[in-house]
Amino acid sequence: MRSDAMKLGLEKAPHRSLFKALGYTDQELARPLIGVVNAQNEIVPGHLHLDDIAEAVKAGIRMAGGTPIEFPAIAVCDGIAMNHTGMKYSLASRELIADSIEVMSIAHPFDGLVLIPSCDKIVPGMLMAAARLNIPAIVVSGGPMLAGKIKGQHKSLTNVFEAVGSVRAGKMSEEELADLEEAACPGCGSCSGMFTANSMNCLTEVLGMALPGNGTIPAVSAARRRLAKQTGMQIMYLVKENICPSDILTMDAFNNGLTVDMALGCSTNTILHLPAIASEAGVIIDLELVNKTSERTPNLCKLSPAGPHFIEELDEAGGIPAVMAELSKHDLLNLNSRTVSGVTVGENINGSRVLRRDIIRNIEDPYSPSGGITVMRGNLAPDGAVVKKSAVAPEMLVHRGPARVFNSEEESMDAIMNQTIQKGDVVVIRYEGPRGGPGMREMLTPTATLAGLGLDKEVALLTDGRFSGATRGAAIGHVSPEAALGGVIAVIQDGDMIDIDIPNCRLNVDLTEAEIDERMKKLVIPEPKITRGYLARYAKMVTSASTGAVLAKD
Repeated sequence: MRSDAMKLGLEKAPHRSLFKALGYTDQELARPLIGVVNAQNEIVPGHLHLDDIAEAVKAGIRMAGGTPIEFPAIAVCDGIAMNHTGMKYSLASRELIADSIEVMSIAHPFDGLVLIPSCDKIVPGMLMAAARLNIPAIVVSGGPMLAGKIKGQHKSLTNVFEAVGSVRAGKMSEEELADLEEAACPGCGSCSGMFTANSMNCLTEVLGMALPGNGTIPAVSAARRRLAKQTGMQIMYLVKENICPSDILTMDAFNNGLTVDMALGCSTNTILHLPAIASEAGVIIDLELVNKTSERTPNLCKLSPAGPHFIEELDEAGGIPAVMAELSKHDLLNLNSRTVSGVTVGENINGSRVLRRDIIRNIEDPYSPSGGITVMRGNLAPDGAVVKKSAVAPEMLVHRGPARVFNSEEESMDAIMNQTIQKGDVVVIRYEGPRGGPGMREMLTPTATLAGLGLDKEVALLTDGRFSGATRGAAIGHVSPEAALGGVIAVIQDGDMIDIDIPNCRLNVDLTEAEIDERMKKLVIPEPKITRGYLARYAKMVTSASTGAVLAKD
């Protein structure tokens, strides 16, 4: 056992003495020691209940003959961090999470790990650590929040963000907003739509790193606690058989992940996180693969914000196994990939079927023949840009309009709230990329406010930062190279005509190469916005969004 390095032999008597100071018995120390990484805190709604999940995991570990040892991981709430300096730290926290788990798991060599995340960056951060450490590991999330309800209609956090614009436009009263604020988020769990957290928890299941149900069983359900106990028992099987992430996180697994991503219409943030996890596993995912996968994968689901349905309804419809079974009808998945269940993908989904066709469409009758995410290229984004095509109104799939240029999210919000953005405009928000932000802020506030103003079908947004998984509309993010690295987005001026063609994956500014070159000669990149602390170091090391915004390895 790996843990023998800290507990066996004469010279480890001092180590055992320290374990006994913690209350462990010789019998407990003789068993496999399982690290339980718990991201619980009292600021993230998705993580509030993770102590309950951890206790269920530990019960499962003990039932199967192991000794659980819990340690923490940090977690940022993207919703609460939104639209202020705090959001600069969200994506950057992913690397800290991975690094801290590496530190804890090598300083104290556990025999296996159970990873308990729930929200946006914590899921990929934990998966990155698992791939890097390559010891038996399994994930169980805290599960999705139930949708809120007001006047008989389901609501989520997205509706609250959009309501801000509605109040500003006079379409909603402040009293109605207050009622919505009270009702939209009814309890613990990751926010209820196919936003980033739920996207990543669903894809963790697809990748084979979590048991079936991980992505969709509601946070408040007893089934979630049973799943946690089963996960605790299953890690003991993985340790016994020495099944490690490298056995599971293969190219086939990531192809499966991308395929289901497109079928579900997941968050564009998955195009940051899947390449980052793959990189730790020694697998390369480039943006060309994303488009190739999208081209061959039908979009089967329209979950919030792209449609009216929520994750709890996806669970009712059969969950991720039902989606995968539907895709397997056209041989779109590799069914021989291994999973933490101890069986293959094909065995995992055997017998799964769709229980609600209003949630998961028949593969012969999809919402569209291609997937939910598109990677765009052109002179404005030679290294790529990303849009959630499934959440774009048909009338905005092709758009030409004048640029309204802002050097920060705050500048753009001033213009949006003052209602100076006109129909047809393309709002360009730059210097918000991984390096320029720094931290590549997620910008739900501008997109949601425009939607609340009724402009989401008439105004496009473009940024070298990123948009929330809760965003809908023609919101194109991850523009690469970013402005801080001298990308073309840095020299766009007010009034330049922007051509957006999502069906043909094209994003251009109506300038000649000579005009762009002339402007580049005069470009002065602003000084870094943050010059000390972790983010200053992060900004010096982070790579492009086109490669997952991972830290440079050299």
